[in-house]
Amino acid sequence: MSRFDELGLRNRRTIAWSAVPRESVDAFGATVCGAVERGWRIASLFGMPEIDDRTCLVAILANDTRGELGATSTLVGDAYPALTPACPQAHAFEREIAEQCGVVPDGHPWLKPLRRHPPDHLPPGRNAGAGVLDREAHPFYRVEGEEVHEVAVGPVHAGIIEPGHFRFQAHGERVLFLEIMLGYQHRGVERLLERLERDRGVLVAEAIAGDTVIGHAGAYCGALEALARSRKTPRGQTVRGIALELERLANHIGDLGAIAGDVAFQPAAAYLGRMRGECLNLLMALSGNRYGRGLVRPGGALFDVTPDMAGEMRDRLQRLGAELEPVLTLLFESASVQARLEGVGVVPRAACLEYGFVGPVARASELSRDVRYDHPWGIFRFAHIPVATMWAGDVFARALVRRLEIQRSLEFTIEQLGALPKGPARVDCGPLRSGELAVAMVEGWRGEIVHVVITDEQGRVRRHKVTDPSFHNWTALGLAMPGNEISDFPLCNKSFNLSYAGHDL
Repeated sequence: MSRFDELGLRNRRTIAWSAVPRESVDAFGATVCGAVERGWRIASLFGMPEIDDRTCLVAILANDTRGELGATSTLVGDAYPALTPACPQAHAFEREIAEQCGVVPDGHPWLKPLRRHPPDHLPPGRNAGAGVLDREAHPFYRVEGEEVHEVAVGPVHAGIIEPGHFRFQAHGERVLFLEIMLGYQHRGVERLLERLERDRGVLVAEAIAGDTVIGHAGAYCGALEALARSRKTPRGQTVRGIALELERLANHIGDLGAIAGDVAFQPAAAYLGRMRGECLNLLMALSGNRYGRGLVRPGGALFDVTPDMAGEMRDRLQRLGAELEPVLTLLFESASVQARLEGVGVVPRAACLEYGFVGPVARASELSRDVRYDHPWGIFRFAHIPVATMWAGDVFARALVRRLEIQRSLEFTIEQLGALPKGPARVDCGPLRSGELAVAMVEGWRGEIVHVVITDEQGRVRRHKVTDPSFHNWTALGLAMPGNEISDFPLCNKSFNLSYAGHDL
């Protein structure tokens, strides 16, 4: 049998499900932990029911240096030895497996509810006190001491925002520990994607995280297209790439404006808020709505770009770039802004490696991790965008990464609009091949999006696993806050800008 790294698995390249190694539980743990020690990382780890009431655990591993993916699996019963003590990257995945499959990772150091699942997800004979704990009796970590106090924020927040709970242990204003509790909303995303036909499934994929429509729809379609052997046209791939970068531009510009607002630097906050709207309006010109819904479909792009549209979009982006530069210069060169952002919410590079953080969070800590470069697909195989990295890992570094990515996405989008390939934007996407596994990765604006799809012997979707970048990076926010003041939390939180919905599938 081939080893996990000898399968020829890559981004949007399928392999036979029967070719995935089926190891013993101990060998599975040794394979995953050993691979991570050698520089691989866990891109996805999930459970899948088997016909004999056991659970098949599947690990998808990524080697960013070589652009390769690996896969391995094992069968478990009610429990198995947890991977987390030796491999912290697995901690959230194993909590998810416990809730979704009723399989307890024995020895997990932090086996608390990840989402709001009731105790009946546990295997027979186990109760809430023996495995995953009841949400209503959530055992928050506490720091004891007469001068230590506890501050609870959420789950209901001011303004229009999704629910999430933050529990601070603080000494005066200084944060000693932050625990984040999510799981207040559920749509059954993965089950829907496993049951629905693709025309309806793509609507669910677009709604996984409302500000990442292009990213999740692209990953969903990428997995199905790989399983269907659908060869997308260069034009369709280019239109998708343009839309993805417009989505990145809108959100990065909006985040910088929100960070400016959090430090009361109103000139940049006002201008950047307006400029975010310009990017959303370009998405509307492309798709008919401001978030790109309906554009990415199996086989390519549902809407094409006419020459007149391409010319107008290029002109608007060039004007946007010219307007952005003085505003960003004013923001980043103001001493008061620098003093407020520097040294706040530091995430060390070692923590990014240990926990597998992705996106701007990792890149701000001098970790060059970007799917567009490491595991390129579509137009990104031919038009590379340089990876933007910083070294300090603080709010200022995360803001600077966004600034650099704005500049490079603008250059890429303007260039592609001026050189659109000829041909149709969409082709037919046929039936899925049977008994295969496909992994589709996309570098969304928050970071790496992963959709894993496994088909059964009839070519139907047997398992569809979704991993949003927020699933990895909420842990990073918890690590960033200790040592900072409670008043730094809104600013630090905005520098991550993670998704509740992307986590609470």
